[in-house]
Amino acid sequence: MNTSLAHQQLIELWPDQPPGSAGLSLVQTVEERSPDVSQFRDRAVTGIGQPTLTVWKPAQPNGTSIVLAPGGGYVRVVLDKEGIEIAEWLNTLGVTVFLLLYRLPGEGHAEQSKVPLQDAQRALRLVRANAAAWGLAADRVGAMGCSAGGHVIGSLATLFEREVYAPVDLADRVSARPDFVSLLYPVITMDRRWAHPGSRQRLMGYASEVGHDAALEAAWSCEKQVTTEVPPCFITHAADDASVPVENALDFHRALLACKVSAALHVFESGGHGHGIRLARGKPVEAWTGLFERWLRQHGWIA
Repeated sequence: MNTSLAHQQLIELWPDQPPGSAGLSLVQTVEERSPDVSQFRDRAVTGIGQPTLTVWKPAQPNGTSIVLAPGGGYVRVVLDKEGIEIAEWLNTLGVTVFLLLYRLPGEGHAEQSKVPLQDAQRALRLVRANAAAWGLAADRVGAMGCSAGGHVIGSLATLFEREVYAPVDLADRVSARPDFVSLLYPVITMDRRWAHPGSRQRLMGYASEVGHDAALEAAWSCEKQVTTEVPPCFITHAADDASVPVENALDFHRALLACKVSAALHVFESGGHGHGIRLARGKPVEAWTGLFERWLRQHGWIA
């Protein structure tokens, strides 16, 4: 592993074939969905065979870092509005961001439910294992996720000790537990009543739609996996979210409080789903960035 850290450096998560992807041939595709790229980019990535971290390094790093998982309903990874745009804002706070391009569970991987968590655990471990060499603090490595990326990071926050892959090198000896977590309009539960249907189907497979596997459902419902070891959490959601019901955030927050985990929850009157920063402007949810910055300062993760 290169001991220097450059802006927009690309880091492959796995030295060889990722676990559960042997023999799978995927062609990574980037689709531009913006009607006017001179105004904004809106890229969606599919066919992710080799997951990566892209470094977004601030001009004046303060030692704090965040592994950032964008959303996309587990059918794509939305690169710009829930990735790069948030990373650039976090850079203004001195936070080094590692943008996670994780494998999508419905693209043919073995044990598909484990794939996003495998990549999230590995990403967190790589950042922590290399923190000293990269000028970062090993005890200030956070994780952040939006929508289905919120499920990736919610799973990491609750299942950081679950053995979902065999160790591949020394990095896998360090803890995958984030020091803090931020979840924006997150997919949390696989409970049919409140689950995002597309994320549920792709994570759990077609069988989840024709039958009912209570054990599998509970295993991947983050609110069912909360313990006292979950790191402090900052959660936001809009009450009018028509894609991922606000009950996802409410039930997760309730579970955190029951285990006496430090947790902040902000439910906004309106703002919809998938707003990130750009689409939050002029809506109540626009306040989330200021609230998150204050939360980071109050906890000492930024000065």
